Amino acid sequence: MRIRVSRALPAAAVVVLAALTACPAPASAAVRDPVPYAAPVDHPTYIVTVRRDLDPADVARLVGATPVHVFDSTLHGFAARLDPAQVAALRSLPGVEAVEEDGTASAG
Repeated sequence: MRIRVSRALPAAAVVVLAALTACPAPASAAVRDPVPYAAPVDHPTYIVTVRRDLDPADVARLVGATPVHVFDSTLHGFAARLDPAQVAALRSLPGVEAVEEDGTASAG
């Protein structure tokens, strides 16, 4: 038995179309509003100095901070982007000598 493609194709299209129209989309399907993009908060960088007997990276880890730089010559401490809770926690730790927001200085 030989089936001609020209006759089988319209019949297949009718079957597919009937299947698609038999299952309408539910009327109660609610479309959600898009969620606005929230950019990550960019916290300021702080310079934290600690006692010489403490490891600056360990002190940073205590408050969940990731140092962007660890100082071990003129200063003994680290620089990190910190949120207000981390700043407060560092200031209350024994062995932390200073927590200062990074900035620029000029002689004037």
